[in-house]
Amino acid sequence: MSVLVVGSLAYDSVESPEGSVSEALGGSATYAGLACQFHLDRMQRSSAALVGVVGEDFDPQDRTILSDAGLNLTGIQVAPGKTFRWEGSYHGSMAEAVTKATHLNVFEHFKPEIATPLSTPSIVFCANLHPGIQASVMDQTSPQRLTMLDSMNLWIEIAQPELLKVMHRSDVVIINDGEVRMLAGDDNIVRAMNTLAKETSTSTLVVKRGEHGVLALHNGQWISLPAYPTADITDPTGCGDSFAGSLAAHLSLNEGPVTLSELKQGLAIATVTASFTLMSFGTEALCKLTTEQFEQRLADYAGMIELS
Repeated sequence: MSVLVVGSLAYDSVESPEGSVSEALGGSATYAGLACQFHLDRMQRSSAALVGVVGEDFDPQDRTILSDAGLNLTGIQVAPGKTFRWEGSYHGSMAEAVTKATHLNVFEHFKPEIATPLSTPSIVFCANLHPGIQASVMDQTSPQRLTMLDSMNLWIEIAQPELLKVMHRSDVVIINDGEVRMLAGDDNIVRAMNTLAKETSTSTLVVKRGEHGVLALHNGQWISLPAYPTADITDPTGCGDSFAGSLAAHLSLNEGPVTLSELKQGLAIATVTASFTLMSFGTEALCKLTTEQFEQRLADYAGMIELS
């Protein structure tokens, strides 16, 4: 198995200037897993697996969407109660969601259980979870290449010591620009990234900057890439998760230490994937994405950044 993704499966209700959707399939593991599996199929690699929890109300058709995509779902628990729900809206530039309601439901007591063969993938990706759960995942897994994690401002506010500990255990840390500033206590993003990379000893710090692209610090070397320019923005939900899942798929191709050029290629692939995710509500754009569409946009993007 190439990649293990541990995170949430949810139903999202979203409003944006382009309309709205009610209880669409979402969650960090869902978006990351679908994007990861798309690229594993594109590269003719083995499957990704999801670990998460859903309630008894989880629609069988949604489970079919995930299984038909090629994802290994043996790590999905079904617990008494309802599936995690999130309600949010986007306004103006749609750079950030406004959360209206969060109902953790069965996700509140989620305790991942990971056994062989799921415990020994090439890449372990801990999606946006409480750092205590991320630590539990790391305790139960032995990735052949590396561990990745994502986080959010909530965990910085209520569990910062635990978050810093799991970041120290991670090879690749993915957060957004506001979060790196919060953690480092510095509004200058370059200083903040240097501070956090030194404090956590992570070899690769990837900072998502929305419409401004991505900035990465890899063993003291910098990568700066723009976002892919698109006017077709419907719903940015899941963009960061599909970004991370795409990067995980790319990094699963090789062994040994990650090179700067390999990381740059992976970040370009992740950036282009995210540009498709935001073109529809929910996972629709990801599920309908074809290899031909992706390769054409990646070629356009490579021309923009002169990707070798």
